[in-house]
Amino acid sequence: MSWHLSRGLAVVALLCGVACGHSRGAYVWADKLPREPAPEPGYRIAPGDVLAVRVWNQEAMSTPRVRVRNDGVVTLPLLHDVPVAGLTPPDLARQLETKLKTYVVNPVVTVAVEEIRAVQVAILGEVGRPGQYDLDRDAGVLHALAAAGGLTHFADPDRIFVLRSGPGGTGGARVRFTYDALVRGSGPSATYRLRPGDVIVVE
Repeated sequence: MSWHLSRGLAVVALLCGVACGHSRGAYVWADKLPREPAPEPGYRIAPGDVLAVRVWNQEAMSTPRVRVRNDGVVTLPLLHDVPVAGLTPPDLARQLETKLKTYVVNPVVTVAVEEIRAVQVAILGEVGRPGQYDLDRDAGVLHALAAAGGLTHFADPDRIFVLRSGPGGTGGARVRFTYDALVRGSGPSATYRLRPGDVIVVE
């Protein structure tokens, strides 16, 4: 067995031991949470994304690849640290044009998202293929369960938990789902969006 595979299995086993114990504590029902709003039109830059920032006819000011840090900031020539998380690429381009007017006459900036950071979650318990998965940015719980091969015959469809740590929203909460509510595709269960670091436990 390779080192990477054995290390991965050890991580999953450790997560399972911690998560399974935590899923038996206090929780909130997903359908008791406020319904999450639909994503706003246009892609919003997020931490972990890789951007290409090009200033027309100014190679020294252009940056072909820059990753958005966890604090939502990128470092650019002359401008240094620039907050970008939550902006669309066109909005960011207009902001950079305004900032660069100090250095360039009528700057023209284009911003492209070269790489979108996936949402990495751990899926444990009674699923076909427990492990860590990279999911699309707007993935919900049902997407994650499908990626992990669905529920096993031993799964309790009323005991699906998402464990989330950290501040904000349901940070630190244990949110309980039923498979029936997820499949119906309505209500807060359907609009709940996963975040990097979430752990899904199916009992």
